[in-house]
This record gives sequence, C-alpha cells and structure tokens, in this order.
Amino acid sequence: MFKVLLLAIALMAVVAVLFSVGVFLKKKGGMVNTHVGGNKELTKRGISCATSQDREERKKKNGAQ
Repeated sequence: MFKVLLLAIALMAVVAVLFSVGVFLKKKGGMVNTHVGGNKELTKRGISCATSQDREERKKKNGAQ
C-alpha cells in the first residue's frame, strides 16, 4: 500500500515538472486560453461567451429605460 502511494506521488511530481517545463518553453508562455473570448476565429464570427452576451443585453435593456 505504501509503495503504491509513493509511486503515485512520484508520478504526479514528474507530471507537474514536465507540465511546468512545457509552459516555460512555449514562445508566448503561460497557460492556454480556453475561454471563448480568447478564440480569434469565434471573435471574427461575433460569437462570445454566454456570460458576456448576457451582460451586454442587460446593459442595453437598462440603458433603454
């Protein structure tokens, strides 16, 4: 049981180190932006996330009154 736990911790440490190396070696660095607003192709098509669209619609509704 102890060997399995130690092996799991060691494996997670190796994964964390490799992930960190990948982040630091990228040209732009940092994490990947997975947000809809960070996608250039969706932005070109006028698609944004539901939260942003809701916020914009509420501003329009409140501003019209």
